[in-house]
Amino acid sequence: MAALFGSRVRRLRTAAGLTQAELGERTHVVSTRITQIERASGAKPTFELARTLDTVLGADSLLIDMWPYVYREAFPDWSRAFMAYSERAVSIREYAAQVVPGLLQTEDYARAVLSLDPLLSGERQLEERVTARLGRQERLRSPDRPELWVVLDEAVLRRPIGSHAVMRSQFGRLLEAAAEPDITVQVLPFDQGGHEAMGGSLTVLTLPDDVEVSYKEGADFGQLVEEPADVKRYAVTYDRLRAASLPPLMSLDMIRSVMEGNDRGASVPSRSERRRVAQEQLQQSGGWQLRGGGRRHTRRRPRP
Repeated sequence: MAALFGSRVRRLRTAAGLTQAELGERTHVVSTRITQIERASGAKPTFELARTLDTVLGADSLLIDMWPYVYREAFPDWSRAFMAYSERAVSIREYAAQVVPGLLQTEDYARAVLSLDPLLSGERQLEERVTARLGRQERLRSPDRPELWVVLDEAVLRRPIGSHAVMRSQFGRLLEAAAEPDITVQVLPFDQGGHEAMGGSLTVLTLPDDVEVSYKEGADFGQLVEEPADVKRYAVTYDRLRAASLPPLMSLDMIRSVMEGNDRGASVPSRSERRRVAQEQLQQSGGWQLRGGGRRHTRRRPRP
């Protein structure tokens, strides 16, 4: 993609009758930078430079549209494959262990999280990463947006990232997102103890052809899993996490309480209270009832 991007820049520059030095002057970079871009050598163009090139060369957003694909080439093959799967997925189920998932991050929260990378080269790279992350959120606003189900570990709420204002805005974004019909947010409380996904985050994607893939991620690793038997095990793990989490309405109450800084109100409800609320929600939906040890039974219709 970097080579294709470079060839398009060269073709557009030639059509405009500009030398590399003239294009560099108009885009506020040295001519050698234009040479690097056209030859796909050196550092990849920043989003700001891609946008400036697009404007100066009259590319009608072609270079802007190509930039995310150029940017992805900096990632390993498995990471790029996961991004490609995510763009096609009709369902995204994600367990977040440490931070709010990228699809639901605010700009300030994303910047605060990404700035923690010890290998970050500088402000320019940080802004590129923020732009790319926010760009992926466009999928949630598209007509073919996927169903998104997010389980947040309680640590996500308790660990401050950035300032108090950043966290408050991020909590507000979670509440806003959860009000959308295709998005569900739950919180997995500390009192549930250990579980199979500890140590990292877990995502299960369902593709249009009903094929599923999963992705595991830790602080220093990522693993794309495509073997059907392994994916099925991870899907079961995710379902167990959902079952152990607070019901959606209780989860939102907890997020709201933490946002308001009300420690007493943010305490985790007892298990009996959670069971009572969960059963009320299920009864209102006309679906299942919880009885005894948590088995599910359909409601019988009264005989005529």
